[in-house]
Amino acid sequence: MPLPAIPRRVKIGDAAAFAGTTPRAVRHYHAIGLLAEPERGSDDRRRYGYDDMIRLLWIRRMADAGIPLDDIRAAFKGTTGIEQSLARLEESLASKAAAAEAQRAAVHRLREVGSPLGLLSPLVTGRLRDLPPGALRSADLDTLLVTERLFGPLGAALQADRFIVLATHPELRAEEDRLAEAEAALDDTMSPDDPRIEDLAAQRCDHETALAAAIERSGLDEALDGLLDQEDEHAGEEEGGARMNVMEAVGKMPYDFSPARVRYEERVIELFHSADQDGDTPRTG
Repeated sequence: MPLPAIPRRVKIGDAAAFAGTTPRAVRHYHAIGLLAEPERGSDDRRRYGYDDMIRLLWIRRMADAGIPLDDIRAAFKGTTGIEQSLARLEESLASKAAAAEAQRAAVHRLREVGSPLGLLSPLVTGRLRDLPPGALRSADLDTLLVTERLFGPLGAALQADRFIVLATHPELRAEEDRLAEAEAALDDTMSPDDPRIEDLAAQRCDHETALAAAIERSGLDEALDGLLDQEDEHAGEEEGGARMNVMEAVGKMPYDFSPARVRYEERVIELFHSADQDGDTPRTG
């Protein structure tokens, strides 16, 4: 079988197609001096020969490997410094590979758990995955999401103990719902000096103390050391981006709190601080 006609030179469209790129990219290589301008035909259009195509193919191979165009030029010139660039590129690719693996693991957890809980860290997911369906409310997941952003996986995993107890102690869940409804009523119609705020803050502290006691009785505290070990193991993982300073993060998270609700939150903190001075602060996350 005879060979097809073999051109001695080809147009830019054929050159780009053979190299697996576009004419626009080839023109860019010319513009930045990475690929020399070839001879032009009688129609004043570029014509690419064998040596041009070899150069273009090497450019494409290096570009596909992620090597920046400036470093490709340095490689062709044989200048030093390309090794440093390649070392940086290798480090960057390793970081991207780790990020891709973390994403794959997150998707796997999401599919395995079958709920948004799978998008939280493995520490939190593992702590709550045995709860019966519906035991963990949507608002609980929202709270864990915010806590994990503020305090990391360990902080959210410790707070998960609170939701485990609420899910397994109906009387505590009922009291939690009652207090949440009362807190929601602290709207703009109520004065920050309303005496009901002080009473409600005291009730919240009593409830949190009861929750802490239930957590202790359940034995969930005994897993704390294991959680710390897991936190060390996952210390290099990023969850939802680099973690911010807690106070900085708090200042960026909006809550539509009325002045009365703000005062209530302040009083709860003050009461807990006062209890802490006496050594009675509960650990509820």
